[in-house]
Amino acid sequence: MSMTFSACKIKTRAVLDLIRIMKPYGTLLLLMPTLWSLVIAAAGTPSIKLLVIFILGSFVMRSAGCVINDIADRNFDGHVDRTRSRPLPSGRLSVFEAAIVFGLLLIAATWLVLQLNRSAQLLSLFGIGLAILYPFSKRVVHVPQMVMGIAFGWGSIMAWASVRDSIEPPIIMIFLANLFWAMAYDTIYALMDREDDIRIGVKSSAILFGRHTWLAVGILFALSSCFFILLGVTAKLGPMYYLSIGAATVWFFVQTGAIRRPLDRQNIFSLFKSNVAVGLLVLLGLVLNYRLL
Repeated sequence: MSMTFSACKIKTRAVLDLIRIMKPYGTLLLLMPTLWSLVIAAAGTPSIKLLVIFILGSFVMRSAGCVINDIADRNFDGHVDRTRSRPLPSGRLSVFEAAIVFGLLLIAATWLVLQLNRSAQLLSLFGIGLAILYPFSKRVVHVPQMVMGIAFGWGSIMAWASVRDSIEPPIIMIFLANLFWAMAYDTIYALMDREDDIRIGVKSSAILFGRHTWLAVGILFALSSCFFILLGVTAKLGPMYYLSIGAATVWFFVQTGAIRRPLDRQNIFSLFKSNVAVGLLVLLGLVLNYRLL
């Protein structure tokens, strides 16, 4: 009995590691544009039901994305220092066990989607496809960060459709602002594994841009700021929103300057994670925009 309990405990821990339960920054980065969309679409007062659905949905889909990513990369992760201890390359979980976890997460995601309107349900089909496609894009696309950015922004389109049952100019601005922001911060993230990725043949924007990565990241951040400003114009947002975008843009420049010089893996990772604060800052600006009207 004790051995069975111990084995169950080990497997449970492996599953929690598989879905990155102790690394919530990915879920938060996925959630941010979705919350921006809900707040603007509902003029500052999104329903509790939709907030719960999309918060849970972000956790479930990010977890599913991690699982399918690890299944796709199982033959690569063992050759990279940062990922060799993950459940699949370390042998703590089998591919079959990981596939079961993925299936259960998709069932949970489907149940959540069924609580939404027809427009959001139809949009979700493409979102699931993106989650599955992204890990494999690293084999063929030199900028897989673009695929990731599209996947991370798709929830915002679903959220808008859930409130407005349509696609309008503000959600296009949210999607594009998030796309360029996600490409920038994920390129920073890719700097941690650039040498390993070159060695094992995985593609990334950090490899493509090489010594000009800092410039590419700066351009992506600048494009993101431009679309944030256009969002303010199309959604008729006020000073508190623009103040938050100004602060976010300052931090974009700080990050760009930081990666011009050599950084160790821990500093790169800290820069990447700091973008969670950027997303929260934009969200705060939106909430205050409607609260102070």
